[in-house]
Amino acid sequence: MDIFSKQRYTITSALPYANGPLHIGHLAGAYIPGDIFVRFLRLNQKDVVYVCGSDEHGAAITIKAKKEGVTPQEIIDKYNLQIKESFEQFGISFNIYHRTSEPIHHQLSQEFFLNLYEKGEFIERFSEQYYDEEYHQFLADRYIVGTCPHCHNEGAYGDQCEKCGTSLNPTDLINPKSTLSGKTPILKETKHWYLPLDKYQPWLEKWLIEGKKNELKSNVFGQCQSWLKSGLQPRSMTRDLDWGVDVPLEEAEGKKLYVWLDAPIGYISATKQWAIDEGKNWEDYWKKQSNPENDSTLIHFIGKDNIVFHCIIFPAILHAHGEYILPENVPANEFLNLEGDKLSTSRNHAVWLHEYLEEFPGKQDELRYMLTSILPETSDSEFTWKDFQARVNNELVAIFGNFVNRVMVLSHKYFDGKVLMGSPLTAADQEVLDELAKIPAQIKQSLSQYRFREALATFMNAARLGNKYLADEEPWKVIKTDEERVKTVLFVAAQIVGNLAVMGQPFLPFTSTKVFEMLNLSAKSWEDAGKADLLANGHLLGETQLLFEKITDEQVEFQLTKLANAKAQNALAAPKAPQKPNISFDDFGKLDIRVGRILTAEKVAKTKKLLKLTIDTGIDKRTVVSGIAEHFTPEEIVGKQVSILVNLEPREIKGIQSQGMILMAEDADGRLDFVNPISEVSAGSMVR
Repeated sequence: MDIFSKQRYTITSALPYANGPLHIGHLAGAYIPGDIFVRFLRLNQKDVVYVCGSDEHGAAITIKAKKEGVTPQEIIDKYNLQIKESFEQFGISFNIYHRTSEPIHHQLSQEFFLNLYEKGEFIERFSEQYYDEEYHQFLADRYIVGTCPHCHNEGAYGDQCEKCGTSLNPTDLINPKSTLSGKTPILKETKHWYLPLDKYQPWLEKWLIEGKKNELKSNVFGQCQSWLKSGLQPRSMTRDLDWGVDVPLEEAEGKKLYVWLDAPIGYISATKQWAIDEGKNWEDYWKKQSNPENDSTLIHFIGKDNIVFHCIIFPAILHAHGEYILPENVPANEFLNLEGDKLSTSRNHAVWLHEYLEEFPGKQDELRYMLTSILPETSDSEFTWKDFQARVNNELVAIFGNFVNRVMVLSHKYFDGKVLMGSPLTAADQEVLDELAKIPAQIKQSLSQYRFREALATFMNAARLGNKYLADEEPWKVIKTDEERVKTVLFVAAQIVGNLAVMGQPFLPFTSTKVFEMLNLSAKSWEDAGKADLLANGHLLGETQLLFEKITDEQVEFQLTKLANAKAQNALAAPKAPQKPNISFDDFGKLDIRVGRILTAEKVAKTKKLLKLTIDTGIDKRTVVSGIAEHFTPEEIVGKQVSILVNLEPREIKGIQSQGMILMAEDADGRLDFVNPISEVSAGSMVR
């Protein structure tokens, strides 16, 4: 299906948690792609509503409130305003930015729950869940921390280990602790209402796996396929919490709706509020129409961690309800890393949007350009300040800005700012205009497949085309002998500038506005893109403006220092792992730790973290599988001395018999380093 063939569109970007500011990872995950897509739809005169809002429920909000000693309402009021203002200043073009704490949202979420309840779609179950005896309350998943059973991270949450990414249940954790009291919780019986996802699995396999195999991005399809292959299980749609949407049943007093039931409904309640404000019918954008051809096209722009909710859980809820349309696509992006490390809100390892807007005033499009050019569309990507500097200086300044500036300056210098047609077009002129005419269709094709990086690169080819044209025609030289020819050259060049303004609107909206002002031209729709007569013969240009400025070394160093200082502060403030229970000297004496040397190292196939090492222990040469591949390359560790526990019982890892364990030190940021002697000692030396 041609995704742009419909007339009505409902576009959503993930609801950000209202417990902290936005960072560039959020932008790259959901908001820049959504905004580019929506702006393109609007340029094509489509009926489109673009909705988002603050996700203001769930345990994350209450945890933040407890840490800061304030109420959840104070937290959401603070961050909703900050996030909303950041989006507005950055130019994200939502029709409405709403809140899930609004009464209209609570009412609609409860209506959804009751619809499913009255149809008998829920399973009522008693189960044992963790309970904090000191605080007299059941613990939501994020109120429980413990040791991950997979990677042994001691700070894993009850729903997910953020170190290895594994989805967990609280009872999976080793040595669980309540984040409220710090004590070990007990298991206590409670009643909840479960959505039987296993019941919908056959339908999901048909609708999602068979029906969207050729439409979903590979990373999205792969994750959905993996979830379904593992077999879906009933999932609780209620929680024992004191913050959220009340479960609308008398027997459920004190219980709240699961945040991942109410949060996606926030898209619908936001649309409903917008429709009330604008005098529209919200059902046109969300409900099935009598003629399916008139159904709105629903597309969710989200990040990697939300795929399962938008592709499996929310569609299952909509399907069970029966009156609502289903997502046409969920073009999720992967994660954006920062300067060689994962973005982290808790560690302040981030580029915060509100700080960027203060430190780089007027440079919203520079960041939009950078993030679009590195979007993690099917795999993780990385933001570095040096790369930001290079892309702004070498591409926006040197290619785009330079071309527009030269056309404006030469037109004012030679012809008082008038766009004039002189001698007839040459074959070279026509060739350039023909190439220009092809670019809009190429951009549209890329956007139809959610390839935003490719679309942006194609757009920049128009600026490159213009620069090459000027360099080939050399109007600054020809003006001495053939003024009429120079008129034509600058006429053609001005048409390219006009097209940059038109085609740049989805990607660089602030810049396009500036270019339209410089051209003294009103904004155009996409149907004008590629035209060779955007500026009429005799058109008078406006004043020249500087489109972009270079990013300086000092600005880059300032940002790198900020990140380094945050890292240092984290190291000082990071809680140290508590001492483990005492052991006897005899217990310690059972450990045979020796100094060894790494002889060979290679990556273990189909894994990200494992290296296969051959180690000279002084008593033999043995194979050890170690999870250090994300920290060290095989080449850099060959020859290193290490401390190795040689009498650890062998075990098979990925089909390889591992005979021992090398000792590593781990800092607060999760960085690993070897525990080894400061001077050379012979292999086999004992560590005492």
